Amino acid sequence: MKYYSYVITITLILFLFGFALAEDGKKWKDEAQLAYVKTGGNTEVTLLSAKNLLTYQATEEIKLDWSALARFAETEVDGKTDKSAERYATELHLEYAITERFYTAAHGGWLRDKFAGIDDQYYFGPSVGYKFLIGPKHFLKAEAGVDYVTEDYTDNTDDDYMRGRAFGEYAFALTEKTRFSQSLEYLHDFDNSDNYNVNSETALITALSDKLSLKTSYVINYDNEPVPKDLDDTDTTLAVTIVVNF
Repeated sequence: MKYYSYVITITLILFLFGFALAEDGKKWKDEAQLAYVKTGGNTEVTLLSAKNLLTYQATEEIKLDWSALARFAETEVDGKTDKSAERYATELHLEYAITERFYTAAHGGWLRDKFAGIDDQYYFGPSVGYKFLIGPKHFLKAEAGVDYVTEDYTDNTDDDYMRGRAFGEYAFALTEKTRFSQSLEYLHDFDNSDNYNVNSETALITALSDKLSLKTSYVINYDNEPVPKDLDDTDTTLAVTIVVNF
């Protein structure tokens, strides 16, 4: 079975799981994103990207988010097939609201991206956040925290370290059906100042109905010191996806 078959299977499981929980009550919300491209001819390209965000509002103060991402691409030329992208990630994020604007949080996650040199990455840590703007049209929040990280690389080396994390996100409701968002994340290795990452997502989401939306996004993942060192330091993804909300 090809890799993208696994991605499709995992996506369907998350989708159905989110649907079942969403039907259980207003405490559960689920957002599923899916993009698929298949071209034929002299060059055959298969691209699949799936992302799911499940949110559970346990109380007015406590919220739990579970996100999962799978992205796979392969190119076939003259009967020879090569993988050109493969990224998997999942994260749990627990948030506790102290006031309407101020909150604390803890998160932990796993990442695999062999094209970026990462066999496995595990991380967890606490953070604090503040919501500077809370609507109805403008939303702005910022988080700061620390993570413990352990990484295995594709060159058979490994590392573990403490890093600082700064995150900010701005959203603007252009109309009742259209929303713009911009997020920026900075990750800094306390042991090695040259080892830092910058992640950014720019997105425009337009509602097609109460359940369906169309999302256009541009994602930048920058690694100042990739391992192995001969890898490119910047990965970019431009995508148009269908979003299903429950």
